[in-house]
This record gives sequence, C-alpha cells and structure tokens, in this order.
Amino acid sequence: MEDFEAWVRARSGALARSAYLLTGDVHLAEDLVQDTLARVADHWARVSRRGDPDGYARRVMHHLAIDRWRRRRARPAEVLTDHHPELGGSGPDVEQRLVLRDALARLTPKQRAVVSLRFYEDFTEVQTAQVLGCSPNTVKSQTRQALERLRVLAPDLLSALTEEAHR
Repeated sequence: MEDFEAWVRARSGALARSAYLLTGDVHLAEDLVQDTLARVADHWARVSRRGDPDGYARRVMHHLAIDRWRRRRARPAEVLTDHHPELGGSGPDVEQRLVLRDALARLTPKQRAVVSLRFYEDFTEVQTAQVLGCSPNTVKSQTRQALERLRVLAPDLLSALTEEAHR
C-alpha cells in the first residue's frame, strides 16, 4: 500500500484539477476524486502491475463523472451566493474564469470530457479516445462541436484570451 499512497500524494492535485473541470464545483470535484481513488485502490495490484495508474484513474474519473451527469436529478439543489469558493478569491482573471466555468457547464458531458482531456490534460485524440472508450473520430467531432458551442457561449472570453496570447 505504500506505493499507492505515494502515487496518491503525487497525483492528487492533478486529479483534483481535472475533477473540477469536469464538475465545475469544488465540493463535487472532491467527491469525484475520492470515489476515483477508492476505485483505484480496490484494483491497485492489477493497475500498478500494468504500469499505467494515471490512465486508469482518468478513465475511472471520466466514467464516474458521466454517470453523475446522467443522474443529474439526484443532484442536491444549488445555493446561490455572491461568493465563489471555487475561484479561491479575487484576481484579474476571476471574471474570465467564471465565464469559462459557466460555458463549460453548458456543454454536453462528452464534450466537456473531451475538452478537459484534449486541452487541459494535453492528450492526443487517440489517448482521449482510449480514456473515453470511443473512436478518435468521435473525439474529433465532439471537440469540433464543443469549440463551436464555446464560441457561441463565450465569444468575449475567446477574444480576451486571443488578445492575451498576442501580448
């Protein structure tokens, strides 16, 4: 179990960031990471023997997230406040982060998973397809549709990001 604990210490931050991208909520992300780690722990001997615990954890996390989206009506009611605990305070990019979070939340579950894997985890189309259990062509079409939708949902964000990149 020492190797599992060492792996958790090394990868828990990255898993938490990915979970937040998938859920859009800090607390749901924490739950998703815990459920993912529990599943990885149950199969640790086999997973570590195969040598790809990160890939297995990502697959489990994305599948759990999709299962939760399917059961959305079981989700507790949201409480609206002026405080955004997910954002960790204030800063120059808080408004952009809110817009991006809201836009990502309006994507379909598969589009959101594809965007997080392709652009946050920096996976190739083939790697993304392996994690999600679909074809690379599905990844391509879901990516295209997600980016089109993001351009409609958050055009100001995309222009702001483009301006920052040119500075």
